[in-house]
Amino acid sequence: MTAADHDDAPGTALDHDDEPAVQPFEVGAVPSAKSIRRFTSQAANARGGASLGSLLGGVYYAVISIAISAGVALGFAQAMRASLPPAPEVETPLTLSLATLVVVIIVALAGALLSLAGRLGPVGAGGAEAAWWLALPVDRRGLLRPAARRLPLLAGFVGALLVALLDAGLLADPGLRVARVASTAALVAAGIVLLAAVGQSASVSRRSIALAGDVLLFLAPVAAVVLARVGWSVDEVPTAPWWFVVGLVPVVVLLAGVVDRRLGRIPSRTLRESGSVATQAVGAVVSMDSRELGRALTDGAAAPVRRWLSPLSTARGPVTALITADLVVLRRSARHVVQLVVAALVPVLVSTVPQLASPVGVLLALLIAGSVATSATGEGSRRAEMAPILDRLLPLEAKTVRRLRMVVPAAAMLLWSVVAFAAVGRWASDVPGWIALGIASTPVWAAAAVRGSYRPAPDWGGALVSTPMGALPTGVATVLARGPDLVILGLLPVWIAVLLRTVNAPLLYSQLVLSVIAVAIASSIRTRSLMETLMDAQEQERAGARR
Repeated sequence: MTAADHDDAPGTALDHDDEPAVQPFEVGAVPSAKSIRRFTSQAANARGGASLGSLLGGVYYAVISIAISAGVALGFAQAMRASLPPAPEVETPLTLSLATLVVVIIVALAGALLSLAGRLGPVGAGGAEAAWWLALPVDRRGLLRPAARRLPLLAGFVGALLVALLDAGLLADPGLRVARVASTAALVAAGIVLLAAVGQSASVSRRSIALAGDVLLFLAPVAAVVLARVGWSVDEVPTAPWWFVVGLVPVVVLLAGVVDRRLGRIPSRTLRESGSVATQAVGAVVSMDSRELGRALTDGAAAPVRRWLSPLSTARGPVTALITADLVVLRRSARHVVQLVVAALVPVLVSTVPQLASPVGVLLALLIAGSVATSATGEGSRRAEMAPILDRLLPLEAKTVRRLRMVVPAAAMLLWSVVAFAAVGRWASDVPGWIALGIASTPVWAAAAVRGSYRPAPDWGGALVSTPMGALPTGVATVLARGPDLVILGLLPVWIAVLLRTVNAPLLYSQLVLSVIAVAIASSIRTRSLMETLMDAQEQERAGARR
């Protein structure tokens, strides 16, 4: 049988269709941006499986949680204000009123907000939005309006809440005055974010916007120290009249209009980068991963290209190379440098406010400021935990690497301790003794920084616990406690010295011993806790007994 006969055979003939697979069709009108947003939302809701009842329940739960949290915070602030002792005798010409300190905190919050807005965008498109929306031939402004409104509204709400808590809780101002202060704070906070969005639309780099916020955050405590030196203070938080508050509304609306008109000018690359950083930060907050949150905020404002390269002349071998790497990481992060300086000035300010210059207030200032400063010094260790390139390449033992990782945090915390404990010594009328105690406690801070940086990740494969932020592993609290546990236990002599307002030789010797123990604990490469180790030992004993 020939090929032609085979093709003509019954049941074997192939029907060839010469018609095109895609028939001509009429091109319709390009959908509007609003319809595309609605379609995306409907598709996401269809796959999410959430009903209207669950949505209303979630909103109700969020509102109740915020109200309860605000009430608890207000009650705590009022209780703290009621328990504040009368102005003690602070043997120093430096004095600062509580209202002035609140003003300084508000200015610092404004700087932190501007820095955060610069690092997050503030306008961005992440995930599927960046992959699909930005390439569509539609008006980009309509696509980005929800993202442009989200952060200003959130900033206004949080700003009003925080300032109201400070004004009503610590200063006990009347209700109408608190309402006026909170309204002004909400408008100013929203305006700060809108200004950052205007800068983003004008192709101002996120690094420049974040740097402006860091500078404002840095100047706030420095200005407070200068005001305390010259003896200038305020008796209450400056409040604008109602007509001025009402006049701020059209200004904020005008800024919002400017941002809306310029949304189409924001480059796609900037939108993708901002959306990626925001998504990474939100995921870190939900999973309670402070290391990932720090990486998102730091890398989001990092310079893509360095104008000059350091010769790294201090890297002469494996040991000095590791120390130099940590030093370069800290030096290149303006946020961490500002964080370290601001944390050093916190005990200075607290010890100059008569209402706060009590043993409990000074102790809390030392612990909180020290923890913030410690977090700033551990960036090199955190990066090494994520990508242990140098740790694996250099011919160094794992324990030696961790000890070397403590060098830069120890040097930075030594400078912090000199400033902070000198302020405490001025408060306690014994500057040399307190500086000696601060120097003796420096290894504890460095050990806590390294221990917290190398902590293991939570076990997401085990049992989970339902929380307002979603399901979390049962051992997440134990993981987060690695690092702060050394601060709590390793600084017991500092606790006793501050509460007794005195420093003696036994406390100094005890602090030295605890510092050595803290360094030994942080040098360990074991990732399991003591409780887990004991439970494993018991299980092994039971297994051996069964055999």
